This record gives sequence, C-alpha cells and structure tokens, in this order.
Amino acid sequence: MTLIIANADVQQVLDMPTTIAALEEAYQQMITKEAVCRPRIDIQIPTRDRDKTYQWGTMEGGSVNGYFAIRMKSDIIVQDRAGEVPTEEKYCTRPGLYCGLIWLFDTNSGAPVAILNDGILQHMRVGADGGIGVKYMARQDASVIGMLGSGGMAHAHMQAFTCVRPIRRLQVYSPTKANRERFGQEMAGKYGIEVQVCDRPEDVYKGADIVAALTDATEPVLNGNALEDGTHVVNIGGSGKPDKETIKRIDVSLRFGTAPAPWGLPEFGTTASRLTYAAMDPATAERRMSPDAKRGPRGVVAEDRTVFFADLISGRKPGRSSDRQITYSERGNLQGAQFWAVAAKVYEAAKAKGLGREIPTEWLLQDIRD
Repeated sequence: MTLIIANADVQQVLDMPTTIAALEEAYQQMITKEAVCRPRIDIQIPTRDRDKTYQWGTMEGGSVNGYFAIRMKSDIIVQDRAGEVPTEEKYCTRPGLYCGLIWLFDTNSGAPVAILNDGILQHMRVGADGGIGVKYMARQDASVIGMLGSGGMAHAHMQAFTCVRPIRRLQVYSPTKANRERFGQEMAGKYGIEVQVCDRPEDVYKGADIVAALTDATEPVLNGNALEDGTHVVNIGGSGKPDKETIKRIDVSLRFGTAPAPWGLPEFGTTASRLTYAAMDPATAERRMSPDAKRGPRGVVAEDRTVFFADLISGRKPGRSSDRQITYSERGNLQGAQFWAVAAKVYEAAKAKGLGREIPTEWLLQDIRD
C-alpha cells in the first residue's frame, strides 16, 4: 500500500530535533557519496493573464538508506508589494491554496511508498537549516534574536533556534503591524521569552546575537550597516542573497554543500541553488519572469571566506574563531537531499502510528514497459 500523508499527519510526527538530525545525516552522506541530489529546477510558462506566470519546480535526491524523494510545486506566480518591499505571491487554483507534493520511493523495490503534502515539512526543513547554521557558527552565548518576518518561516526558525541556543529575547519586525504583534505575543507565550515588537526594521539589530531575515521579498531586506560585531546571520528570501554590505562584512560563511555534477560531466556542475527554463522570448521574460529567475543562478555567498560543512565537522577548517566575527550560513543547493531525509522520517513515524490514508500501490503501477 502507498500512504497519503497530509500536513495534519506530518505535524503530529515531525519535530525540530528530528528534522535537524535528519538533515545533518543527509549532509554527511552527501560528503561520503552515500547520497545524491541535484539543484532545484524551475520551468516558467506565460499564462493568459499578463500579470501572472505559471511555475513548475522540482528538486530530488536519495541515499543508500533506501529512500528517494522528488518534491514538486505547481504555482501561479504574482509579483506584489508589502509596503515598499516587492514580494512574490503564489497560489494554485486560487489564492490561499497551494500544490506542493513529495513523492517518496523505496530504492530497493522501486515502489512509491508515500505521497506527502509539503507545507509543514517545507517550513521545518528550512528552519532546521537555520538552526544548523546557528549550532555551528553562532556564539555559544547567543541568546537574542533580531527577526525580519513573522510568517511560517519565522515560526519554524524560532523552533530551530530555541533547539540549539538558550534564547531569552526576540526583536521582531514585519511590514504589517497586526501580524508582527500577533507573532510576538505567540512567541512570548510559547517560549517564555521577552519579546520586543519593533515599529522600524533597524530596531531588530540592536543587541542581536542572531539576525534572521525570513521574508518572501524579491529584493534583499537585510541592512549590513546595522549588523553588530559577533552577529550570526540567516537569510531566506530577498532574492536568496543578503545585501552587498552584509556580504562585505561576513568574516566566515558556512556552506552545507554543493550538489555533484552529473556523472562524467564535471563541466555541468553548478553552485546555483536553482536553474530556470522559460517558454518566453526576451521581451516576455522581462515583463513576466520572476525577479529571482531574471537575476540568474545564485552561487556561493562570500566565496573567499566560505568554509564547507565537510571541512568544519572533520576539523580541517575552523568556523567562528572569535566572538567578534560576523558569521553567515547557507544550505548551498542540497534541497533534494533534504526531502528524502525528512520525508522518510515522517513516513516511518506515520506508518508506525497508523496515520495517513492508504491507497493500493497497484493504482500507481502498470504492466506496460515504460
């Protein structure tokens, strides 16, 4: 039987310590070549509405642990604004609905063992990345978070940060006052910490040991000039890279890894986090293509100051060497490795607890050779 696992089922069995451990194991298996993945690939196609673009995205990977996963997303992309900040909104069929699925396979039999909604798992795996970065790069006494953003990624990163450091204070800003106030109240109650809800983005940096930009903005929202010495920086959104001043001020950047080149084709290797293909001529692309895609593939942040996870855990290179250093962490392009690792944990736990809905695996098979 194949298990259909909804977000509500994922929420019952997946916690942040499990997610962090699963990702660290996957990254170590990438180092030993016991796992493999590829960068994210997007395809963009114009819709009948000149202000909207269809986007299909996939990322995939698997390991000798016995699982392979492909995560797919089917979105209508709309460019919008949150105040003065340009953002990218998305939906499937109508605003508020999304189509993101993870197909999990048994590599010993080839069978599709599960189909999972990706909503909860997606937030958890990105938050866990932030947690791993803090675990290895933030000061040991880091206890104050400065946060830009108050949505799903902000919730997931709070879970991760509190797993790896004794957090006592949160300073948060997001453009919508009601959202940031609601988030602040929730975090104060959930974690028993002091919370300052900021009316200006520059206020989140004051005294912050960890600064996290967690937004759907299509332009950088960090302000490198406001970073204090000793800060560890996490950045999600904002075109995938921090602002130029932040990059300039990074002393050491941790990169978890880079997807390998295709077998026998080293020239096809890339450090880009995603590759975009589009059914558009240049004029159409200029009008419709998402800002991320138009900027082209994103590579290594602060490459001349980067230490890789493999070198860090082996002791070949240090991470932070001073409490005054500004540090940064990034996943690299290992998204595909994340989905088999975490989805496998969810599948095994859901199966053990009798969660999810079963469908006959035969429905997904055929007797005509493909």
